[in-house]
Amino acid sequence: MRNTYKIDNKLQVVNAIKCNDSTTLKRIYTSNYPKIETLVLKNNGTKEHAKDIFQEAFLAVWQNVKQDKFIPQSESSINGYLYTIAKNKWMDVLRSQGYKKTITASQLSYFEIKDEENNGMDDDILKDKRLEDVMFAFKNLGSPCKNLLRKFYFEKKSMKLIAEELQLDSASTRNKKYRCMQKLRQIALNKN
Repeated sequence: MRNTYKIDNKLQVVNAIKCNDSTTLKRIYTSNYPKIETLVLKNNGTKEHAKDIFQEAFLAVWQNVKQDKFIPQSESSINGYLYTIAKNKWMDVLRSQGYKKTITASQLSYFEIKDEENNGMDDDILKDKRLEDVMFAFKNLGSPCKNLLRKFYFEKKSMKLIAEELQLDSASTRNKKYRCMQKLRQIALNKN
């Protein structure tokens, strides 16, 4: 009896999405947007970025369900899938060259304050210190992270090729690289 309910519930959600049921789509939309907004805001984004990313992710989920590329087992699996797509899209934005070149006025003032705090320390000395911190952190990373980062940054291999070498899917490899970079930053920051 329970299994029949699960199958019926799953079919109801899938059918509702395929039929563009506004109540179901609105429920999925409104229950998931705050999580995506929080994710983007905590990772250097704005509310506008969050809205754009969420729209793209929501459309991707909707299309994938309609085309049977993703068959959800429940509404919570849709929520998880939506979050994963949004997170990956935001990571792509953060990695993009256009985003990296954008510096806001508040970020510039942060760097100016830092320079004043260094009591006139020469820029070359600061760069050497930062490089020393990063090298220390890299030496203290675990070997799986060292291996992945070395392949990406020094050997200039594509994420697709690295994923094949590590026998992982592309999304898992990107997530692993992100976590390794977080560890590297944490080690470098804790050194001081």
